[in-house]
Amino acid sequence: MTGDAKDIDAMNAAEAEKALADLAQRLARANAAYHGADAPEITDADYDALKRRNTAIEARFPSLKRKDSPSDQVGAAPSDGFGKIPHEVRMLSLGNAFDAGDVRDFDARIRRYLNLSDDAPLAYTAEPKIDGLSLSIRYENGQLIHAATRGDGAVGEDVTANVRTIAQVPETILGAPDLLEVRGEVYMSHADFAALNERQIKAGDKVFANPRNAAAGSLRQLDASITAARPLCFFAYAWGSLSEPLADTQSGALDRLAALGFSTNPVTRRCDGPDALLDRYDAIAAARAELGYDIDGVVYKVDDLALQARLGFRSTTPRWAIAHKFPAETAWTRLLGIDIQVGRTGALSPVARLQPVTVGGVVVSNATLHNEDYIAGRGSDGQPIRGGADLRIGDRVEVYRAGDVIPKIRDVDLSARPDDAIPYVFPKVCPDCGSAALREPGESVRRCTGGLICPAQRVARLKHLAGRSALDIDGLGDKEVERFHDLGWVRAPADIYDLQARHGSGLQTVANLEGWGETSARKLFAAIESARAQPLAKVLFALGIRHLGEVGGRDLARHFSTWGALARTVDAAAPAAAAHRAAEEAVAADRLTAEAEGRRARVTETRAAIWQDTDPAARAAWEEITGIDGIGATLALALCDAMAAPQERAAIDALIAALDISAPEAPLAESPVAGKTVVFTGSLEKMTRAEAKATAEGLGAKVSGSVSAKTDLLVAGPGAGSKAAKAAQLGVETIDEDAWLALIGSP
Repeated sequence: MTGDAKDIDAMNAAEAEKALADLAQRLARANAAYHGADAPEITDADYDALKRRNTAIEARFPSLKRKDSPSDQVGAAPSDGFGKIPHEVRMLSLGNAFDAGDVRDFDARIRRYLNLSDDAPLAYTAEPKIDGLSLSIRYENGQLIHAATRGDGAVGEDVTANVRTIAQVPETILGAPDLLEVRGEVYMSHADFAALNERQIKAGDKVFANPRNAAAGSLRQLDASITAARPLCFFAYAWGSLSEPLADTQSGALDRLAALGFSTNPVTRRCDGPDALLDRYDAIAAARAELGYDIDGVVYKVDDLALQARLGFRSTTPRWAIAHKFPAETAWTRLLGIDIQVGRTGALSPVARLQPVTVGGVVVSNATLHNEDYIAGRGSDGQPIRGGADLRIGDRVEVYRAGDVIPKIRDVDLSARPDDAIPYVFPKVCPDCGSAALREPGESVRRCTGGLICPAQRVARLKHLAGRSALDIDGLGDKEVERFHDLGWVRAPADIYDLQARHGSGLQTVANLEGWGETSARKLFAAIESARAQPLAKVLFALGIRHLGEVGGRDLARHFSTWGALARTVDAAAPAAAAHRAAEEAVAADRLTAEAEGRRARVTETRAAIWQDTDPAARAAWEEITGIDGIGATLALALCDAMAAPQERAAIDALIAALDISAPEAPLAESPVAGKTVVFTGSLEKMTRAEAKATAEGLGAKVSGSVSAKTDLLVAGPGAGSKAAKAAQLGVETIDEDAWLALIGSP
């Protein structure tokens, strides 16, 4: 059991000592990454959890507390690249509250310490906890002398030259105490962060993960001109050394700082008691997305400065203040719009466009909305979700992330819905090509019917085709596919292989593109040529046909061996595919209208009537495809649909003509089942069905999922039913599992 997993109450001294050593190392590394390198390695929630565990172990084993205990540390040691400035008054961190109970406990502890009754008036301030970089600025006789980061709390980094470039930090102040150390937070607004990253991308430079990293990285530049080019802001909220008091209260001191010319947070309020603090917390959380900058909680401070002085400090935190943290993986923001993205198979996927908000250390501006039912407030089972509330543009919504999963919308605040918000109408046509977007019965997804005439589907399928799991064309990544498509060079799969020939001096044409050169262009064309030789299974997967994955591609390749055999069978099966679809649609209608007791008979009659009129050769071809083990009617329909669509078929045929396609490895000629079609049914007791299938195919057999006149052998275990009966009717040889193992020579 790891140190993180073991219950602290069950630890012995040796285990506790080992756990504390591990926690000290992990927290020191996290501090260095966050405070020193401006590149956090773990989330705030994970960091807080490690700190709480360390504190709990120390509380149970106080004699084991280390000299380098994380409980006694603030921030990280200053970087060697900067000068050092000692803090006359230490810059401490804050204790944390994570729920309403923690806030009430905070209030109760203060009352006990001050010997105040539960109903005695006790005022606090509540202000947003800015997610930025702590800064202390020293003024003497109204002149800015120096500025320092928090560092390890005792000594900070000298960033004076950089701070002088921040517009919200005055060089000179009038009417201030002779000595004044103003403390606060350097941050970057959402709008400035987005603009900075856009400039970074254009310049080919590092993109920042979130505004906090951008602000910290900008302030801690050795070249002040770089800082000057970055849009930094500053909120003042505290002070260090003073030659005279600013006021009698925290709120009064903030007013004084504002009067001296510093930006103070306008959202800060004076609150009477814990209930008012919690109400303010909810209000700030609700307004979080509209603030325009990142916050990760709300800070509560005793308002009376005389009481603050009485309460004093612990080793690293003040007793009179606490940070009430927001849940790390959730945030409330505004739904600004709903965009529709069209995927490789034509699926219309709705994406929420959000007012940017930081969730779990990552700036989130988009979230998945799944499908039109989810927007309407219905789950996949048709039952209400979110209490049946739909999602509308302008709504205040709760966003959540779990690990690295794509952000999702969890809830909607109907009380904050704008008066002019209207229900969202999901498009019935493709936004990219204007083709009809249809939703088949039983499906939750609406799909564009445009196929390869749809540019969105075309690009997505080209990316899929060139990808590693498909034709694996080295150097032709997603960005290159998009670029060549936009240039009109690659619009169909076969265009990739004609790229050089169709552009005359194709090598030089590509080499002349920005970011390319003759060497990279030569490598690309060499990769394209080497990707002409492909096994049939990979070609089938590369086509990007809906429902046709890697496993299905391998199953079809093993059965048909050649593209020609597969194409002929699919073409022959087309009338049967149409009949199958018509039968299923009629069955679905029958299920809606038939009485319960007569429903099964009606369904059977409907299928039989439609199927009887289908050409026998088409039925045989359909049964051959659907009879392949692992290939059902759904994939067979998708194959037939793709091959029957004129433009789709032309693109497929052109690609096939450009490739050198190899058949799967030849079956073992000496195997007793080589070339035979085998069906497994019933319960296999000595091997799994997957193992039996793999073994049979390895010996050169074709494994089918249904019994027909083409079946050579049925292996029947206990519970064999209709397949065994049909095999007896057709005269197919039937053996049990032991006989099968004896036949193939398996022990």
